Amino acid sequence: MSAASGFGKALVIITGASKGFGRALALSIAPRLSAGSVMILAARSDDLLRQLKADLSRLHPALTLRCAAADLSCQAGVESVIAAVSLSVTDVERLLLFNNAASLGDVSRFCSGFTDVSEVNSYLSLNVSSALCLTAGVLRAVPRRSGLTRVVVNISSLCALRPFPSWVLYCSGKAARDMMFRVLSEEEPDLRVLNYAPGPLDTDMQLQARSRSADVSLRKSFSVMHAEGQLLSCEESISKLTQVLLDDTFTSGAHLDFYDL
Repeated sequence: MSAASGFGKALVIITGASKGFGRALALSIAPRLSAGSVMILAARSDDLLRQLKADLSRLHPALTLRCAAADLSCQAGVESVIAAVSLSVTDVERLLLFNNAASLGDVSRFCSGFTDVSEVNSYLSLNVSSALCLTAGVLRAVPRRSGLTRVVVNISSLCALRPFPSWVLYCSGKAARDMMFRVLSEEEPDLRVLNYAPGPLDTDMQLQARSRSADVSLRKSFSVMHAEGQLLSCEESISKLTQVLLDDTFTSGAHLDFYDL
């Protein structure tokens, strides 16, 4: 496989891999990996991860696959993924960490409806804290060395840049994550860091958005997009992300949107 078409021998970590964008990402990245590569699939659902592993094993027998069924909102979950990474460090040419795990949060309320500190902290643990702690742990487990390219991708959103009424948790989490990875890119210039907003995807999260958002205009807007076939497939968005990573000309720390490419 040429460098232009593939990622070579790589260690790939995908969080939120059991369904939606994460599952599609695993299936799309796997064919672009050379023999001896390792892919770590992390998510809460052990059953769905095992099904994905079986599908990938059948299609790509030369790929080593490891499942990490973990709740990333807690320390033990983060540590279990890092442990899987530590067991998988080999003479790879590339590290690819996809911070994809995320939740929409309760979009049925506006800002004034959030008075429970523990509820907000729980959301931030999964959507912000875990991404920072997992990334730090992975970078420690796979330190910089000659011949290794380390790439960290944050699956971002337009919501990191623009406020959406009734989406205070999601917008706040995505904005925090974008800044987190921008700081990382400044601190460690040898890393390749990307905040990628995949666009409006036809997933379970989008269904939740158009059915539960407290803001009526937002709910209607998403419903129209769905009805008129304007939502993107995960595969369509991942195709652009993959090309960006293979071209490797983006500014480290940049926020790139599907519609910018």
